[in-house]
Amino acid sequence: MSGLGFTVYPAIDILGGEVVRLRQGDYQQVTRYEGHPAEVAGRLCDAGARFLHVVDLDAARSGQSENERAVRAIVETAASYGAEVQVGGGIRTREAIARWLEAGVARVVIGTAVRHVEVVAEWAQEFGGHRLVAGLDGRKGRLAVSGWLEETEWSIFDLARELAKVGLVQALVTDVERDGTGEGPNLDLAIGVQQSGLFAIASGGIGSIDDVVAARRAGLAGAVIGKALHDGRVQLGELFQRLAQEEEGGAC
Repeated sequence: MSGLGFTVYPAIDILGGEVVRLRQGDYQQVTRYEGHPAEVAGRLCDAGARFLHVVDLDAARSGQSENERAVRAIVETAASYGAEVQVGGGIRTREAIARWLEAGVARVVIGTAVRHVEVVAEWAQEFGGHRLVAGLDGRKGRLAVSGWLEETEWSIFDLARELAKVGLVQALVTDVERDGTGEGPNLDLAIGVQQSGLFAIASGGIGSIDDVVAARRAGLAGAVIGKALHDGRVQLGELFQRLAQEEEGGAC
């Protein structure tokens, strides 16, 4: 596959109106960070971010958006910098997709609903496959849904192939067992999804600049970085400088 450049997606996960990170998707293992979500978005955009990845964790668990005001504030803040936002968490209906897109969100991530390929096909036709990102999250290659609380028997690779056929373009690929650990992303999983027909954004476990560089060198479409960024282990300015050097050096 070819066509998409590499994009860094700083993550803002929201739980109860606060910026947080979970470890391995466990709602009992929460790290909270200071600052209103929109303020955090402003700091990330100040540091050079041009595409934010926002997750409503309350909605991911319940299916009901409880942080809409906070997410809308992030979208407004990002827009003031010329940056874009993709939103995930509990987006399981046509109405939810339409509401976020009308709010100015560039792309929505659909996770639990991706199992219903025929429904996703209808959404892709209505909204455009490039506006929908398949959330392919799982453990040991099997899809996990409902805020990662429910494990299924769906093969992530088989599902990626089916979703590509109905018009989706990108997938957010997360190995749940690595999420929030800083142990590095599961690049094999992301590469497998990309080989199945969807441009893959690696997520989960990214703990260093080297992890992001590895994702770029693997030919992926992008990488989501969360906990390492909020903990200060990765500085966005330094990350973008390193990626620019990679570009100049012709690394791929």
